[in-house]
Amino acid sequence: MTSRKRIFDLLRTINIASCQCPAHGYRGNIQVSNATPLKDYAFEIKCSTVRYGLGVTREVGQDLVNLNAKNVCVMTDPNVASLSPMKAVLDSLTRNGINYKVYDKVRVEPTDSSFKDAIHFAKEGNFDSFVAIGGGSVMDTCKAANLYYSDPDAEFLDYVNAPVGKGKAVNIQVKPMIAIPTTSGTGSETTGVSIFDYEEIHAKTGISHNALRPILALIDPLHTLTVPEKVSNYSGFDIFCHALESFTAIPFTERGPAPANPALRPAYQGSNPISDVWARFCLQTLQKYFVRSVNNSGDVEARSSMHLAATIAGVGIGNAGVHLCHGLAYPIAGNVKSFVPEDYGSNPIIPHGLSVVMTAPAVFRFTASSDPEKHLEAASLLGADVTNAKRKDAGRILSDVILLYMDKLKIENGLKALGYTNDDIPDLVKGALPQDRLLKIAPVTQSEEDLSKLLEESLTIY
Repeated sequence: MTSRKRIFDLLRTINIASCQCPAHGYRGNIQVSNATPLKDYAFEIKCSTVRYGLGVTREVGQDLVNLNAKNVCVMTDPNVASLSPMKAVLDSLTRNGINYKVYDKVRVEPTDSSFKDAIHFAKEGNFDSFVAIGGGSVMDTCKAANLYYSDPDAEFLDYVNAPVGKGKAVNIQVKPMIAIPTTSGTGSETTGVSIFDYEEIHAKTGISHNALRPILALIDPLHTLTVPEKVSNYSGFDIFCHALESFTAIPFTERGPAPANPALRPAYQGSNPISDVWARFCLQTLQKYFVRSVNNSGDVEARSSMHLAATIAGVGIGNAGVHLCHGLAYPIAGNVKSFVPEDYGSNPIIPHGLSVVMTAPAVFRFTASSDPEKHLEAASLLGADVTNAKRKDAGRILSDVILLYMDKLKIENGLKALGYTNDDIPDLVKGALPQDRLLKIAPVTQSEEDLSKLLEESLTIY
């Protein structure tokens, strides 16, 4: 049964969108005003051009020729630098006569210091375009390098999201950027978001503006066949939470205030009918292919499907947004102590997808009251039997199915397994509070006590 809230949302939308000309009669409640509405009344979908296919990387050189590129900055990380995806990119550039320089020092889970190093490299060159080949860290670093290269007089915090930075709008023209993801998770190849760990506060923040979106994303499933098991696992849970968070985000008609100028409408606008389509597709794909893709790196069908799902999820979150799982994940990753995951080198690090999914069971128990039907639908798309399920049980049912996936894929047993205790919760809450942009997209408002409780419930999850 459709909830009253969703029915009234639909009626409000119809009332706004319906023709108001005299020929269609007077409906009795129409008031025309030039005042800016308190709540938003529209959403828009922006996305990078996406090209998907096995071996599509070979076309990047010709794409740069078509852009009339003469000198390209290629960014990657030390791991990808020696792998076949990087060779495919450089072969294509060489074959098409493109001059390039490679920056291969991108830090996995970048910091403001690592961003600044990449920005310095970019400013030393005379680049007319950028290519990122790697995971989300590479693409986010490349976006930042492109932005500050294009605005050389900007201070670093000028474009960083408020309240950490000034949140300045991007009014300069950035250079064309092509993104070639090698992992299946972040969806950064389609978004205008660049995330980093701001070392001063031990929490992640970022830069968010539509101008940062790559103009082209080349989605080549061949690259996923070299991704190690744990990387595939944790990256997959990033897709998982992208889909769930964008699907359950505050409706776009409830986000406010409406912008005085449409150019000021934020990238994260709340759930909407189009982003919901992407979320549903991702949840169905996860149900069918997630476990298969992790357990068998040679399963081309499964890894190809997850690679596409990551991009589709990126389109969804790039317009609807993510909320509490990501907002809480940033201090979880930023305050890492001694946790060293397999397949990620020897330095302490909490991979993004792992930090995000840690609180997911608690988060969706908390948000379920906002729209029980949608939470039940999400659980069903992930494989749960919701026949005769009660609305009051929606949070528990979705939480249980999330825990089932986490258990199947051997995700660590809560924040304690990552090195955290009850004593760390105040600092984690302190690190989450600056994520104002994300917390406001949650469908339920939260207090500091609520955030503390979500973290407490996530110390041990099984």
